[in-house]
Amino acid sequence: MAMHSNWNPWHGCIKCSEGCQNCYVYYSDRLRGKNAAEVYKTKTGFRYPLSKDRKKQYKIQSGEMLSVCMTSDFFLEEADEWRDEAWHIMRERSDVVFLLLTKRPERIKKCLPEDWGDGWENIFLNVTCETQRRADERIPLLLKLPFKHKGVYCAPLLEAVTIDKYLDSGQIEQVACGGENYGGARPCDFDWVKALREACASRDITFCFMETGTTFIKDGREYKIESKRLQNLQAFRSGLSYQGRKLQFALTDSSRAPIPEEDLYMPHWAKKCDTCSFKILCNGCFDCGACSG
Repeated sequence: MAMHSNWNPWHGCIKCSEGCQNCYVYYSDRLRGKNAAEVYKTKTGFRYPLSKDRKKQYKIQSGEMLSVCMTSDFFLEEADEWRDEAWHIMRERSDVVFLLLTKRPERIKKCLPEDWGDGWENIFLNVTCETQRRADERIPLLLKLPFKHKGVYCAPLLEAVTIDKYLDSGQIEQVACGGENYGGARPCDFDWVKALREACASRDITFCFMETGTTFIKDGREYKIESKRLQNLQAFRSGLSYQGRKLQFALTDSSRAPIPEEDLYMPHWAKKCDTCSFKILCNGCFDCGACSG
């Protein structure tokens, strides 16, 4: 997804499970001579959701979704000193949806703000489940946590993962999956993806096949797909993504009054978006000028 849709209040992470082995953050930082294990609060990015344009209007509009800590983990222990301030920003922008993706659900309960109650309407919590072991470890914790909106990311998908019994809870609103990239990328098998898709579609739960990954197996044959764009396109062409029940976030303005649906951000799309596997999850085109479509 476009960087416009990402909010990284801190950068850097500590590897904690199998899916971290070929982490894209470590890969990209290494190319820049940086150490991704060094965690730091971002200077210009920390208050991004509160940034305004020349007309004193928020750059992030009411109803948009921001993916949080895509170069870290929101519940990382090394970021404990900054998290309260980040919660404050999300509290202030109760008109924006914040997607939190974590491999550390065991830390969440003690990291919640005092006024959390049974959850904030504008927070969408997702856990990463790259293997069956991690699904059985993390999803039960997710289901017990007081969040109004919950999802699962099986990425990088490293083996067949069965989550049917967790989907039957009725709490999981969205599932996304994709293969692994960069040096040493482990294979993703098309049959694993199809099984997840069927489990979601049979329950009318939104499913997104984001990308094949570099090493993709279909019908027993291994393919090497180096281009990220081609990985995305192949995932789109598979037709496996499924639009289930629409996510409904009861967003409010600064006075905590409900915002009418007609006043919320409505995404629009460039021509290029029509063949993008991320479209089902994305905020839409924000007219950056990077493509002509």
